[in-house]
Amino acid sequence: MDAYYHPHDLKKFADMGKGGKELWEKFSSYYQAVFADGALTEREKALIALGVAHAVQCPYCIDAYTQACLEKGSNVEEMTEAVHVACAIRGGASLVHGVQMRNVAEKLSM
Repeated sequence: MDAYYHPHDLKKFADMGKGGKELWEKFSSYYQAVFADGALTEREKALIALGVAHAVQCPYCIDAYTQACLEKGSNVEEMTEAVHVACAIRGGASLVHGVQMRNVAEKLSM
């Protein structure tokens, strides 16, 4: 079955550096620094990334951070909870933008 998303393409991510080596190296350095232990552990950062991956609906990121979470010691229950947190934030963000709709509707209904 042909589709836009091919799990094996995740392995080609570094190919994005072709034709833009300097920018790719800067991105890679930044990315590695972000995910290194700091105030948050690598494990905590992987859980955050998993939640964000679901919020932005990136199947490649979901695959990568599911694997990273498992490798860093998270379990499926923790990972599922991270996904629920992302869902709650995304749903809440949609709802709070309803205030904008209500403001416009109120203004136009005058």
